[in-house]
Amino acid sequence: MRAEPRLNTPSSAPVPGRLLRLGLLAGLLLLVCALAAGVADAAQQSLNDEYVYRCKSASGHSFFGQNIPPECMGADVEVIDKTGRVVRLIPGAKSLEQIAAQKAADEAKTAAAQRDRTLLATYLTVADIERLRDQRIDLLEQQNVVTRQYIANLRAREARLMESVQRFHPYSDKPNAPALPGQIANDIVNTVKGLQVYEQELVKNTTERARVAEEFGADISRFKELKGIK
Repeated sequence: MRAEPRLNTPSSAPVPGRLLRLGLLAGLLLLVCALAAGVADAAQQSLNDEYVYRCKSASGHSFFGQNIPPECMGADVEVIDKTGRVVRLIPGAKSLEQIAAQKAADEAKTAAAQRDRTLLATYLTVADIERLRDQRIDLLEQQNVVTRQYIANLRAREARLMESVQRFHPYSDKPNAPALPGQIANDIVNTVKGLQVYEQELVKNTTERARVAEEFGADISRFKELKGIK
């Protein structure tokens, strides 16, 4: 007896392998995302439950919170774990100022020690320091001599120019006096500017001379102290 061929109906048709794999992959992705979100929420909740923030006000009153309490702003804040142990200290403004002041003091101490080492390595005697001091001061004084001469020359030029302008309008009393020439006006302006430059240079050099003398004086005193010289 010959078997009749069977026709595949839609309900009995096999699902292609590719579609099956895509479905499984989508399901796994949804599961992973759900697990990740749950882990993140659990970690955040665990973190919040694990630590407590505590600080004290100026009057000694304590404040606690899962987050840093508003009353703790600017104050030292202790981070406490679930066993009551302080695991970390968040310094406040006052502590930060103290830390900065201590750092500055340490740096100043280090710099002073370095200056002492340099002083002892550079000079053998007090006379060596005095010799270099005198050289620096003499150089500045020579610059001042030249600057004073420039100033004297410019003042003399200024006096001559101011005398010459008396012949011109509006400085002359004569009604028919000619107008002041532009060249003379420019000479006066340039002379005044030159005086200002050299006078400022003289003040700068004089100030530097005083600074050098003071600095070398301090070096001499410190050198004597380090060497035990009376």
